[in-house]
Amino acid sequence: MIDPKKFIIFLLLGSFFVHAQNKQLLYDFLEIPQSLLLNPGMKTKHKWHVGVPVFSGIYANAGSSGISVNDIFANDGIDINTKIRERAVFGLSRRDFFTGSFQIDVFNGGFRNPNKPQDFYSIGAYLEWDFILYWPEDLAILALDGNANQLGRRFNIGDLKTRGELVSVSHIGINKVISKELTIGVRGKLYSSILDFNSSRNSGSFVTNPGQNNILSSTLDADIELRTSGIQSINDDNTDLSDLLIKRAIFGGNLGLGLDVGFTYNLNKQTSISGSILDIGFIYHTKDVQTFTLNGAATTEGVEIVLPGDLVNTSGDFFQEIVDEIEELIPFEENDDNYISFRPTKAYGAIRYDFGEPSQNQEDCNCDYRVKDNEIYEGYLNSVGGQVYLINRPRGPQAAITAFYQRRLGKFLNVRTSYTIDSFSFTNIGLGLNLRAGPVNFYILGDNLLSYRNIPDSRYASFQLGLNIISWGNNR
Repeated sequence: MIDPKKFIIFLLLGSFFVHAQNKQLLYDFLEIPQSLLLNPGMKTKHKWHVGVPVFSGIYANAGSSGISVNDIFANDGIDINTKIRERAVFGLSRRDFFTGSFQIDVFNGGFRNPNKPQDFYSIGAYLEWDFILYWPEDLAILALDGNANQLGRRFNIGDLKTRGELVSVSHIGINKVISKELTIGVRGKLYSSILDFNSSRNSGSFVTNPGQNNILSSTLDADIELRTSGIQSINDDNTDLSDLLIKRAIFGGNLGLGLDVGFTYNLNKQTSISGSILDIGFIYHTKDVQTFTLNGAATTEGVEIVLPGDLVNTSGDFFQEIVDEIEELIPFEENDDNYISFRPTKAYGAIRYDFGEPSQNQEDCNCDYRVKDNEIYEGYLNSVGGQVYLINRPRGPQAAITAFYQRRLGKFLNVRTSYTIDSFSFTNIGLGLNLRAGPVNFYILGDNLLSYRNIPDSRYASFQLGLNIISWGNNR
């Protein structure tokens, strides 16, 4: 039997090695090429860029919606068993979750069409991990307290919802200026799944009532499914894990297709709105597939002994009989049927206002393709705005709202600060720095900075950094 305390500790520690996907500091940060990944229709200002392989984009964060490590392990004089019971098992609900992703650029680049300067092309590949686990409220209570004192309570098996995937993504996109007001973009993606698991369509219940032929009668009605791909081979002792993962990452896994779309529209010279929808796509799993199901209903009153005959029946295996009965009524099955998984689709929307004209300095011109050699770029030193973020999840969309301010300091530095309200925190203050030294571009972004004073007491922390070579120039 699983130790309930170990189960809770596993979830708490696991939540600080998983990651959430909102990249509010990067979105619409026009000086950073990787922001094009969040909106293929953003305004682009440079001629071309090349990311330093692997180091052009590294993103990781960790979060939990309802509890922190410190809530359980703080040296506060409260017994750990009491904290697990009150703060985790009875303090969390089925709406609480551990969720996230990390992303690492393998390569990233882009260039403007010299014959059609309104067109900017981008190409790249990255690895991404995405995970979510909802808190199994009823199952956690059942594991901790059992069913003896819970007569008549119907424990919801549908509380069990989780999914995760490791996938490599190759992409190519086009960013096109339609008019002075409108820029649009589209990006095609080819997915190669390295591993995948999901169990999010579960339903059923477990209930215990007084029995007729015994003290208690327990009824299990279950419809549970766990679909996996790429996991069986990893568990094989004869598998060369590194070779297997590399092969799957380079179109050797289960393949799928996806699409990103986005736009930017200038309401006037200083105000713009933008939006994007990312990962409209799917993966078709045909290799190394395993699906486990438990479907049916059964009622048992435990071991029934008929006296005095069963006392002398030494061959009777009462416990095996009850196990066989339950397995017959609720068959546990395994198959290798192909299946389709859909990517967690994400959406951004934003409004931005630029103000504070800089000094007229041709050398420091972050020009776009319409600027001619003898023209001076009319840019702005400051930007403020707001953003909305949504991601599709098994229990419905999760959302975040962000306000930001950006300031350009001299020729070499852009600073952005943000304030975000989401499922993790109401006090998420972020800071991003973008440095430029000639053609070299380096950026570092960090979220929820107040939590860095005591990371174990935080439900959320993140960072992002990258290194690129950029040609600004006069993009005619």
